[in-house]
Amino acid sequence: MSFSDNKMLIIPAVDIKNGKCVQLIQGKPGTEQIVIENPHEVAKSWEHKGANALHIIDLDGALGTQDNTDVIKKIVDVVDVPIQMGGGIRDIDYAKKLLNIGIDRIIIGTMAIKEPEIIQKLSKEYGDERIMVSLDSKDNKVVIKGWTEKTSKSAPEFAQFLDKYGVGSILFTNVDYEGLLRGFNEQPILDLVNAVNIPVVYSGGISTLDDIKKLQSTGVKGIVVGSAVYKGNIDFKDALKYENL
Repeated sequence: MSFSDNKMLIIPAVDIKNGKCVQLIQGKPGTEQIVIENPHEVAKSWEHKGANALHIIDLDGALGTQDNTDVIKKIVDVVDVPIQMGGGIRDIDYAKKLLNIGIDRIIIGTMAIKEPEIIQKLSKEYGDERIMVSLDSKDNKVVIKGWTEKTSKSAPEFAQFLDKYGVGSILFTNVDYEGLLRGFNEQPILDLVNAVNIPVVYSGGISTLDDIKKLQSTGVKGIVVGSAVYKGNIDFKDALKYENL
């Protein structure tokens, strides 16, 4: 699962909480706006609609409250498109487990910040294209542990630091805009894309086709769409037209 030089992937999110597909506001438990049974059926429906990749987040794993491995494995079994998955990957054994059950790319946040040498080990064993680091930003500082703890560095600073550890790609989430459907701030995205030569995927606040058009000009290699496509603010088939522009 590698990123193309001339293509920006439109990647629908399937966020899992309590075994269901949900959409939260700014990742906060209790703010569920969308709750759908059977995440594997949701994942399959996105594939039927033309998705070329899926973005799975285990929200329970991110908060350390529940293991959704069985739900994730069911998604792997029913879809044929590549899956990138994150949430609660805080030790190397669990990271390997996910890679070995068929997750194409794992997304590591807290562990990458705390123990970057593990990123290096995984990249050497599985290939850096399968290792994505999540840099989640709030008030221009990276946050970890399910967005509950703020660090002292910005996303570009961490990206430059992690570059030497074999990171294959970066997921950049602007928590200030996540789930609010109010657009996003382009400057932090540009700052990150220009700071490193690592492919960047963006998530947070995408609410219109104009937002997708704006993101094309930033140089990101993919965008994660969530609430907007679940609520019908963006027609997913219309969004897909931007993949090859």
